[in-house]
Amino acid sequence: MYCPYCGEKLALVLHDQEGLIPYCKNCGEYRFPQFATAVSMVVTNRAKDKIMLAKHKGQDDYILIAGYIKKGETAEKTVTREFREETKLNVVKYKYMSSRYHESHNVLMLNFLVIAENGEPVIDQAELEEVMWFSPEEALEHIRKDSDAEHFLKNALPELKNKF
Repeated sequence: MYCPYCGEKLALVLHDQEGLIPYCKNCGEYRFPQFATAVSMVVTNRAKDKIMLAKHKGQDDYILIAGYIKKGETAEKTVTREFREETKLNVVKYKYMSSRYHESHNVLMLNFLVIAENGEPVIDQAELEEVMWFSPEEALEHIRKDSDAEHFLKNALPELKNKF
């Protein structure tokens, strides 16, 4: 790890209240880890009997609709913007569910349960290869195994039975 300001190699130094934190000796500052933040969406229809999954270009597995939060944008705004960009459908309602750090991409994923307007998605061909509606059981069968997407989907399915 290197200082994002001066490029000096960071040393782990014990901070009284925070534990081991990267420290830049050149700047004399603690440098908390920086990472991107994105939203992930378990999308359902109004009847809550279908789940939307997507395949990205060049990928074999289905995952959830997701997108990065832009500078100055809230997670909630990102949910509505990204879903509309990728499917041309609107969000009717959403609810924050949970978060999970995705180490391989250095991203904090904020997961939302989303109710979409009725209709067939028109996909963004630049990003997505395919978007499909599945029953909840089929979605569990088709989603990428042992993934954050599978974790979020399993976490959200019981909520579909609630009054969300």
